[in-house]
Amino acid sequence: MAKRSFANKRVILTGASSGIGWYIASMLVRAGAYVVITGRRAERLEDLRRSFGNPSKRLIAVPGDISDPQHRRKLIDTAVQQLGGIDIVINNAGVGAIGNFESASEERLRGVFEVDFFGATELTRLALPYLTKGDEPAVCVVSSVLGHRAVPAKSEYCAAKFALRGWSESLRVELKPKGIDVVSISPSTTDSEFFDSLVETDPAQKSRSIGKQPAERVAKSVVSALRRRKRDMVLSAGGKALVWLGRLAPNFTDRMLMQYAT
Repeated sequence: MAKRSFANKRVILTGASSGIGWYIASMLVRAGAYVVITGRRAERLEDLRRSFGNPSKRLIAVPGDISDPQHRRKLIDTAVQQLGGIDIVINNAGVGAIGNFESASEERLRGVFEVDFFGATELTRLALPYLTKGDEPAVCVVSSVLGHRAVPAKSEYCAAKFALRGWSESLRVELKPKGIDVVSISPSTTDSEFFDSLVETDPAQKSRSIGKQPAERVAKSVVSALRRRKRDMVLSAGGKALVWLGRLAPNFTDRMLMQYAT
């Protein structure tokens, strides 16, 4: 099958104000796409837009909270009214939390799910009527290695990413007859501002991980997976090792994670 072209594609991209999303937006614009970008920090979106011209005709900034149903509707309406339709939706926005589940509030769990899971699923639901008419349409989900193998002290985040992965697998089969690709990308820990805005997390809590991937490298993998029509990719050698170790030796992996967490 021929590689997907991004020339004149109409894209909605969430979580674009920093990190992975910032680089994805930049790469897509350079490849000739028109991109509706969103994120909570309006000034960051404007900086990105201005970096391609003043004003850039290929970047449309719509700041807001992806967990807000009205904002999701606004994103769809903006793409349809200003671009004439939607070809690709990239669900990149995400938040996390650190700490034991036992001591956490219900609000922390719901806060993570509202952004990481419902933000993606409900935006996609609104976009589907337009994607069915799109040019080489696709839904891309930026998930996590922790949606394949959970770790302690991140139960809310792991649960949301597991849910997102299950939804993506089901949606992939449902949409295949309509010609809509569903691409799932699972990075490991990424060097970004992700850990600066954790949900209901004590500032003393720190993420324990081995190594970080550069955000630009992850973004390149996302764009490449869309171009090459991949279905599911786990990024980084460490991420792949954790996934396979968890499958082949789950009890050993549990013991290893218990020691590492303490």
